[in-house]
Amino acid sequence: MIKIILKNIMKLGLVILITGSSFSFLHAKESIKALTSKKKAQETKPEASAPEARIPNALKLHSVGVGVGQTFVHGDFDNYGEDKITADIIYTYSASHSFDFMANFHYSKHEFRQTYSLIRGLALGIKAKIFNFDSFSPYVVGGFGFYSPRIKRPVSGVVRESETKVVFGDHLGLGAELRLNRMFTTGVLIHYHNPFDVKQEVGSEVEGSYFKLLITVLYSF
Repeated sequence: MIKIILKNIMKLGLVILITGSSFSFLHAKESIKALTSKKKAQETKPEASAPEARIPNALKLHSVGVGVGQTFVHGDFDNYGEDKITADIIYTYSASHSFDFMANFHYSKHEFRQTYSLIRGLALGIKAKIFNFDSFSPYVVGGFGFYSPRIKRPVSGVVRESETKVVFGDHLGLGAELRLNRMFTTGVLIHYHNPFDVKQEVGSEVEGSYFKLLITVLYSF
């Protein structure tokens, strides 16, 4: 199921990318046509200025906020825990018109009967806007992060907690955001996290992944 969802995410990202490229090409074509038009050249006045965007692109801004939605666990996390609604803390820094730095911190405990899965992560990555349409921007985000998963499971007939270790991992996401004004931005995000396997002295290694469907709200300053 996870593989099917990820394939659909990639297909959706490809469609958005092609759509954005086509939109940019058509916009550029119309601009060139307008500039080369004799009638347009006669109507253009030297003192005329370009119209401002409804909400100007914000640069060099810090943004903090939350993402609330469903977390779907897979692998060992799914064997010993259930999906549930969770909240993430999100930070971004707008480095340019197209790229932002993004940090995501999350912590959640997924219980099932006498066992549980505890996932903790700090995901760092680059958010790349596919295209801008007014105040709406679809984007992709990806990078690496630090994860510290732990599970409680039966080992040799005894229910025990796994060792807590910090491991590296990768993450990939597809989202869209709508800038309401200079201070507030809302959006949606599909975010997949894949912590690397955690070896154990007792029992098998902890292996799993998870993805999140989030509604995001950010405040910029």
